[in-house]
Amino acid sequence: GEVGEWADKGPRASHLVPPSPAGPRLPISNWVSQPEGPAVLEAGKQVLECKLWAGRGSSSLQRRASETAQKHPGESWALSQAHAPCRTCRSPPPGRLLLWPVLPGASSFPFIMAVYRLCVTTGPYLMAGTLDNISVTLVGTCGESPKQRLDRIGRDFTAGSVQKYKVRCSAELGELLLLRVHKERYAFFRKDSWYCSRICVTAPDGTVSHFPCYQWIEGHCTMELRPGTARTICQDSLPLLLDHRNRELRARQECYRWKIYAPGFPRMVDVSSFEEMESDKKFALTKMPPRADQGDSSGNRYLPGFPMKIDIPSLLHMEPNIRYSVTKTTSLLLNAIPASLGMKLRGLLDRKGSWKKLDDIRNIFWCHKTFTIEYVTEHWCEDHFFGYQYLNGVNPVMLHRLSSLPSKLPVTNDMVAPLLGPGTCLQTELERGNIFLADYWVLAEAPTHCLNGRPQYVAAPLCLLWLSPQGALLPLAIQLSQTPGPDSPIFLPTDSEWDWLLAKTWVRNSEFLVHENNTHFLCTHLLCEAFAMATLRQLPLCHPIYKLLLPHTRYTLQVNTIARATLLNPEGLVDKVTSIGRQGLLYLMRTGLAHFTYTNFCLPDSLRARGVLAIPNYHYRDDGLKIWAAIESFVSEIVGYYYPSEALVQRDSELQAWVGEIFDQAFLGRESSGFPSRLCTPGELVKFLTAIIFNCSAQHAAVNSGQHDFGAWMPNAPSSMRQPPPQTKGTTTLKSYLHTLPEVNITCNNLLLFWLVSQEPKDQRPLGTYPDEHFTEEAPRRSIAAFQSRLAQISRDIRERNQSLVLPYIYLDPPLIENSVSI
Repeated sequence: GEVGEWADKGPRASHLVPPSPAGPRLPISNWVSQPEGPAVLEAGKQVLECKLWAGRGSSSLQRRASETAQKHPGESWALSQAHAPCRTCRSPPPGRLLLWPVLPGASSFPFIMAVYRLCVTTGPYLMAGTLDNISVTLVGTCGESPKQRLDRIGRDFTAGSVQKYKVRCSAELGELLLLRVHKERYAFFRKDSWYCSRICVTAPDGTVSHFPCYQWIEGHCTMELRPGTARTICQDSLPLLLDHRNRELRARQECYRWKIYAPGFPRMVDVSSFEEMESDKKFALTKMPPRADQGDSSGNRYLPGFPMKIDIPSLLHMEPNIRYSVTKTTSLLLNAIPASLGMKLRGLLDRKGSWKKLDDIRNIFWCHKTFTIEYVTEHWCEDHFFGYQYLNGVNPVMLHRLSSLPSKLPVTNDMVAPLLGPGTCLQTELERGNIFLADYWVLAEAPTHCLNGRPQYVAAPLCLLWLSPQGALLPLAIQLSQTPGPDSPIFLPTDSEWDWLLAKTWVRNSEFLVHENNTHFLCTHLLCEAFAMATLRQLPLCHPIYKLLLPHTRYTLQVNTIARATLLNPEGLVDKVTSIGRQGLLYLMRTGLAHFTYTNFCLPDSLRARGVLAIPNYHYRDDGLKIWAAIESFVSEIVGYYYPSEALVQRDSELQAWVGEIFDQAFLGRESSGFPSRLCTPGELVKFLTAIIFNCSAQHAAVNSGQHDFGAWMPNAPSSMRQPPPQTKGTTTLKSYLHTLPEVNITCNNLLLFWLVSQEPKDQRPLGTYPDEHFTEEAPRRSIAAFQSRLAQISRDIRERNQSLVLPYIYLDPPLIENSVSI
């Protein structure tokens, strides 16, 4: 029954002490707990004046029992001492007194039940429900409930369902500390997976405790959940809770293990560790069995119509809570297979050799064109658009302002005077801060690769640009090597049309290689994987920083595992489409990480260090700084709420282990990187968290989402070059230009990749969207609402500005930014 109701008989009534008919009669005013035995009251007295409990007690249960007693004035009442062990501190508790009515003719005495109401939400995903038995145990400061199965008429725990249950206890449990969820076999059915979103528990006194889960629970096991209130380790003192934190982290550190992918690389998730786990802890992969060619013992398989091998075993053993949803997986396949089959049917994926004419490239994705693709196709060879891409293209982080020319680029005033015009000179423009450099030094020693059996080539150009009085960024000079000399001419806009176009195309090829390998994959994908790993390994679910960062790690481990299985593996896509191949990629990223700094990682610091704060029409900078400020404000409120003092930051051993692991595993303990290995103040924590969230979301969107727009016209982003960089001027023609560009099949394979990574996923979660309610306190929920409101205003401002732009910049519009690196 409910609290305040009575059970005539019950299995737990036998331990109660019946009142003695000859017991002492006590006036109401003198009624106190009787340690020597039960006390008997006269019927019909005013019970509201009585003290019903000794020691720990519940004013709610006291009130409800007293009100019930008034409704039954003709009954006798008994008071008994109950002893229940304290499950939290394991010490003998003080006595607690239970009150119940003496019913005429009853063979045993009933007792009051404390009833807890549970509301269980199952995730809305395909196959999120379960047929297994689900039971719960409530653990509070005053004891724990018996294990009770959650069952009702009809099917329980179906996908998207919200179902209510009751858990009955002989007494209230005090403040709830843990909720144990037991998942056990039902009849003869196989074990399956259940996605539990959350469980809300309403105590007898009306207090509601939220237990967020948002996880797949696999096999037959017991999971312990804590209330949604975020707590640092400094706020936990009970041995039960400290032990729970330690056990949770040990289990996750065993599940998510680090692995070295290559020397000098950020560490990665060891997918094989999932394979080695006990079956009860793994995801049931039989739900979507892959179709594979059993003849290849290496584990590499071809998907139908897909132009790349996939390392199937590395994908099958992903832990369920980091894998793509069925919706996202289906979306990827539906996007990939028709596009690749379309190319296959037209014979493009198998056609080797040069393009016959430039217009043929237009027909690759004839039905998948955007306004930006059309604009790039029309303006790709124009100098103003070449410069525009340094500001608002897919790699808007290359420019550095110069105060003097480097010795390795001996450009003279006479060379550039025709472009600068009268009234100025190169030195004057340097002093005014209008000269910028894009330096591709990282490619100087990159190894090259063979494609279709033919050698490929790479350059390490230096590109000098000028900010004109009209606000256009224009290329002034291009040198295709890091070493000046007779064999390394400086190409100028005044050279022949094809010489100048070929020089710019070489720069665009270098831009492709540096962007894909370093700006995109290294600085967002790989580093964000390390952030996700450290968060999973070092912060328990109840930690406020875990709750803050978890949405920004969604699918990151999965997408990087796919990338290593399809792009970076031997004979993968990098080997099939780029001039440097897999070995060149490893070289570029190893060199890039060795020179990557905390300044590069933090947008405001990077812009300031590169000297580009004053360039007009730099939409990436303007939008990025607004989003950075919004994230910083949000993070400041969260950190201020949970870390009001420096001491709390310094004493949080879990937080320090987290940042230390990032420093060791992502940046290999390199102190010259400037990344923190320890955090001492809330301000340092705010900056670090802001940078992580920005790079996991906005920065990845800026360098990923426009790849198809800017790369669908292949000459604007060639993945390889089939002829060496020209050592003389005046020899380039249309025919030699086409013979330098990638072959037909190479182009198609690369454009298919651009197409896939630029598609909006079907289960996208835009920046600031947190459907999984990990924070349950009012203060952080207000901060989330304020963050979302600020992002909405930024979006309105961006869309209003874009209306006046010839080429709108949309990649940092908040609704188009994914919370995490997920594709």
